[in-house]
Order: sequence, then structure tokens, then C-alpha cells
Amino acid sequence: MRKARRAILKAFGVGACLFAAGVRAQPEPVRIGLTAVFLDDEIRFLLRWRAYLEQRLGRKVQFLQRGRYREAIELLREGQLDAAWICGLPYVRFRSDLRLIAVPLFQGKPLYRSYLIVPSSDTATRSILDLRGKIFAFSDPDSNSGFLYPSYVLRLSGERVETFFKRSFFTWAHRKVVMAVSAQLAQGGAVDGYVWETLHRAQGGLTAGTRVVARSPEFGYPPIVARAGLAPELAQALRDAFTGMTRDSEGRALLAALNLDGFTPGSETLFDSIEAMSRVVQSA
Repeated sequence: MRKARRAILKAFGVGACLFAAGVRAQPEPVRIGLTAVFLDDEIRFLLRWRAYLEQRLGRKVQFLQRGRYREAIELLREGQLDAAWICGLPYVRFRSDLRLIAVPLFQGKPLYRSYLIVPSSDTATRSILDLRGKIFAFSDPDSNSGFLYPSYVLRLSGERVETFFKRSFFTWAHRKVVMAVSAQLAQGGAVDGYVWETLHRAQGGLTAGTRVVARSPEFGYPPIVARAGLAPELAQALRDAFTGMTRDSEGRALLAALNLDGFTPGSETLFDSIEAMSRVVQSA
């Protein structure tokens, strides 16, 4: 009887060790940071996208949403995120701590523009220089389209944001810039052209209260990046998952919901003009 009991305990112990080893062998979830997006049914979309990426990566995925680019960058640099969808401006500022994973394709190109918008009732404004002494809405201080580019345009004209406008404020989301200008809480605003165009397609009533005054030159589209210390094989798996979305029906459906044509591996040179503008503004 004692021998049988010892045999059972021994077998149980081995089984428990094997079970524990199996639990330990499970890889950690891939943590992907997202900043404010504009989708109507955000939760349902993110659940679908998470399931899609989990199937392609063969491991769990966690989306962590943050309201500001700076938060996402800090979490990446501290190793609390594995990857994040950020703007080109923080990417060039912290390039040494990050690894380029993929760049979205919008209207067939890995490029986008900054839009200057005003209330639709304003038919006189032709450029940002016509908004002297007005109230202006920016999206995020770490946004290229929503802050750097308009600041750069003013700097080339010998002006400064701090003194040119009567008041300016950050909305912390491009969609909210559109809302602020449409509601005439601001007489002008700087917004990601992709966001404006996508809102215009999906929610024309929101953009109807605004008028696009000017469009910037094209810049490298806000990229998906990883922390520099991420394992190369996982970085490549992420790149393959994003760039492969056009090759199956579910991936194409997700891209359609995002109003994107796909993802490309991209190149560092896409963001050179953003880096050059940043140097000009910072030197002022």
C-alpha cells in the first residue's frame, strides 16, 4: 500500500513539474501600444484585429491604448511595450531606441499630409498666416501633422506659435481637432489629412463643419515601431503579420475598416523631412 502511494505521489510530482514547465513555456503576450483612433466601433474592431494578429503570430496579443504619443514612447523605451503605432516626429526623436516595423499605405503610398482646417463658415482664410490673433487647435505636441508642420510654417515666416495666436490648445486626438473647429471652439486647426479624409468618408456630417484651407507636402506616414531590444525573430514576425494583411480576406477587411491599402516595411528616409523640420523648430 505504501509503495503504491509513493508511486502515485511520484507520478503526480512528475506530472506537476511537467505541467508547470508547460505553463512557464507559454510566451508572454505581445504588447502593442495604440494612441487615440477614430473608429466608430473601436472595441469590436480591436477584438478582430487582435484575433487576426494572434493567429499570425501564434501567441497572445495585448493592445494598450494611450492618449498621447509621449506615453507610448516612454512605455516602449522602458520595455513595457513591444511595439506601438506612433507618429513620425517621436520616431525621429527617439530613433536610436526604436526599430521600424511597418509603414501604412494610404492611397497607395506610405505618405500623408497635414491639413489646415477652419470652420466651413470661414471663406476668407487662405493660409495659416491669416489666423493671427485667433484661437488655434493642435492635436499633440509630439505630432508632426498636428503640431510640428504648422509650427515650422510659422517659423519660416519669422513667427512663433506662442505669440502668433491669441490662444492655442491641444485636443490630444486628430478627430477632436476636427470637432473643435467644426464647433468653432477654434478658428483653425492642424489635423492629420488621413484622419480628416477617413472621417469625411465615414462621417461626412462631422467634417462638413470644416473647410480644408491648405495641404502640406507629403511626409512619411506614422509608422509601427518596436523597441530596439525586441527579439529579431519577433520583430520580423510582426513585420510579416502587418505586411501580409493584403493576402487574405480578413486582413483586407481590417484594412478597409482602417481606410488603408496595406503596410510596407518602409525605409528610414521616409522621415528625413520630418527630422529636418524638427531641427528648424527646435533651433528657434
